[in-house]
Amino acid sequence: MNRLRSLAVATFGRRALAALLYGVLALPLALVGCFLTLAGLVAGGLLSVTALGPWLLAGTVRGALALGAVQRGLARRLLGVRIEEPVPPRGSGVSGSAARGSGVRGSGVSGSRVLGWRRAVLGERVGWRAVASAVLAPFTAIFLYAAVVIGYVYGVLLTLHPVLKRLNYNTVHHPDGTVTHVSLEFFGYQVDSWPRWLIPFTLGLLLLTVAPRLLRLALTPHRALLTALLGPSPADRRIRTLEETRAQAVDDAAATLRRIERDLHDGTQARLVGLAMHLTMIRELVNTGATPDRLLAVVDTAQHNATQAITDLRHLVKGIHPPVLDEGLPAALATLAADSALPVELTTDIAARPSPAVESIAYFCAAELLANAAKHSGADAVAVEVTAGDGCLRLRVSDDGRGGAVIGAGSGLTGLLARVRTVDGTLTCESPPGGPTVVTVEVPM
Repeated sequence: MNRLRSLAVATFGRRALAALLYGVLALPLALVGCFLTLAGLVAGGLLSVTALGPWLLAGTVRGALALGAVQRGLARRLLGVRIEEPVPPRGSGVSGSAARGSGVRGSGVSGSRVLGWRRAVLGERVGWRAVASAVLAPFTAIFLYAAVVIGYVYGVLLTLHPVLKRLNYNTVHHPDGTVTHVSLEFFGYQVDSWPRWLIPFTLGLLLLTVAPRLLRLALTPHRALLTALLGPSPADRRIRTLEETRAQAVDDAAATLRRIERDLHDGTQARLVGLAMHLTMIRELVNTGATPDRLLAVVDTAQHNATQAITDLRHLVKGIHPPVLDEGLPAALATLAADSALPVELTTDIAARPSPAVESIAYFCAAELLANAAKHSGADAVAVEVTAGDGCLRLRVSDDGRGGAVIGAGSGLTGLLARVRTVDGTLTCESPPGGPTVVTVEVPM
């Protein structure tokens, strides 16, 4: 019974019906979009010698972009497939100072804006990729329609054949005067009577069973087409990532400068001010002939302030660039492993030394991951593996803890991901409930 219920949910559940609805809507939408797009391109091409032609082409491209937005929305709502929005066309409008010109120049400014919009729409690859998607979509949506017809339509008709054969049939008059009703016939072999109608009934159940999987297989080329042409291109995605990482790097640099300023102001500067005051007191005590015990007490306090100021400066410098990195990444990681609260198994295989920036990122990532393992994982041991090859440095930190670590859940992994992305690196986390947790950092050498 549970098996039948799960089969019914898989075939007629909410997700399956949503995919079925998408399969029904995809082909008509693609055909309408293809027809309108081709009509606009042909009309714009024929009228390109006139002033109307470029406007028809621009309107066609803009319509293809709108159709792409509709297709992305349907895929997101009905299939749960999220296709990133492409980078919008860059308008070439005029500056604000020109827009604030006199009333005589207002019409010229408005006209230049409109022409700039047309040039932006026709000159950007985003619009023409949407046009290509509109033209090619019917060729992939036909597979969805075929899957719907074969899996669901014929599946339902064959399953309900014992009922439908009484309503939908052909009357055949034989030469001997007899009359028969034929509803379903294969190569002259009728399957309307018991137990022959079990054949279409069983075949219909089989089609309904495989219908969701058939629909998913038919969806693969259509989804690949929409993702490739309606999402950002690899170059646009690369530019967007670089813009985000550049902004993150600027924010991190500003935050680091504020932290250094705060540490110097609240720690080292206060201690140096105290040291200067005690040195002044020592001078006054010497001039007034104070007792040696009182003088030594002030000297001890001044010496303590100087020692603490040196310690604070060392911690500050270590946070900016750990001095142990001057000896190389393996030595720095060995120091981290020795200072860790958990037993650490360290393995390093680095033939060529990476750049200082890469070494620093790998060091701070290892330090943060070891601290996370000690605080949150409940692990008994940690393994750190660092390898270099194919122009890439790989840091792999794994523990035998309880698992459940997620990027963006306040575990510190989000900050590490932002740090790694500043050098075009990647960070992945595999942490199923119950463990183990494996975090892999890859950065270019």
